[in-house]
Amino acid sequence: MIKNKKNLIASGLILILCMSLYFPFPDAPMVYERMTFMSFPIQDQDGYNVLAIIGSFLFIFAIVLLVRGLSNYHIRTVIIVAIVYSLLPFGLIKVYQETMADGIRAISYDGKGTCDFEKIEEEEFTGECNMLISNHSGEPVTFEIEFLDTFFPGSKTRFTSLMNENGPYTVTIEANDEKSVSLEEILDLSDIPNHVDGGSSTEVHFKIKDGDKERIM
Repeated sequence: MIKNKKNLIASGLILILCMSLYFPFPDAPMVYERMTFMSFPIQDQDGYNVLAIIGSFLFIFAIVLLVRGLSNYHIRTVIIVAIVYSLLPFGLIKVYQETMADGIRAISYDGKGTCDFEKIEEEEFTGECNMLISNHSGEPVTFEIEFLDTFFPGSKTRFTSLMNENGPYTVTIEANDEKSVSLEEILDLSDIPNHVDGGSSTEVHFKIKDGDKERIM
């Protein structure tokens, strides 16, 4: 089955390098992605990402070396490697958070949070956000939440970040627990330009802070 051991070793080393370029911890590197390939944000709010493009070519090169290093089962092996490459980082993060992590490094978020805004009067709105957040450590963790806007091409409209007008929000998650965090606010947006007139946002992103430590979720 093995045709060229050197090619297989080189392929493995390059795949490890590719994974480390945009490893999804402690921050989520895909928050502002517009175009992706595997784990690489090819294009984000700032345009094309040169490092991600280089990483994509390295990944393809690693797959070529993998195929050249095998005498058979090429397609099957490539599929298995692609699946493992996609899932392994999250498995490693889970093991780390449940064994060694503490403070905000032990916090995880399912990525399915929602925010809803509804106009009450001309410049007064209700804002409601709901997120499921987990603490994998053996100690309670307290942190502040700052909401981030999802990027829309050509738009400067503020949406989810409007909740920050009444923030920051302090949240405590008990040890080895998950909490459905629900925030409801009356927002005065009279001094805020380029804000939405209402609507809903899914898969919201936010920043958590504990002193000088912070993470993007």
